[in-house]
Amino acid sequence: MPFNTHLGIEVIKVHSDGLTIALNLRDEFRNVAQVLHGGVTASMADAAVGLALVRHFAGTLMVSTIELKVNYFRPVWGKKVTARARLVRIGKQICVGSVDIHDDKNKHAGVALVTYMVLGPRELQIKA
Repeated sequence: MPFNTHLGIEVIKVHSDGLTIALNLRDEFRNVAQVLHGGVTASMADAAVGLALVRHFAGTLMVSTIELKVNYFRPVWGKKVTARARLVRIGKQICVGSVDIHDDKNKHAGVALVTYMVLGPRELQIKA
């Protein structure tokens, strides 16, 4: 996905119940306190579950985020952040994933719960 590529998100491990992504922190990802901006953290959680669902459905279904909640535990100061997504529920219309966010010292920096809606087959063309 172009947005994930723009951020520099990489899949670093595939698990039976999800996957782990990583992001190298750049200066533009930091807030005025020089820690990782919360919006970047939220984007990582969203991307982790989205990519896990794309993998789960083998790219055959389109999905879209309908809810995202993040609890931030500690600031991320380092050079890298990881997000480990676990697919909690795969339904016909609604899918839910949980995400554990860690800094480069493997300290737990936050958790997220992300809900996606299944839009339909990849061939579906949505008209505005």
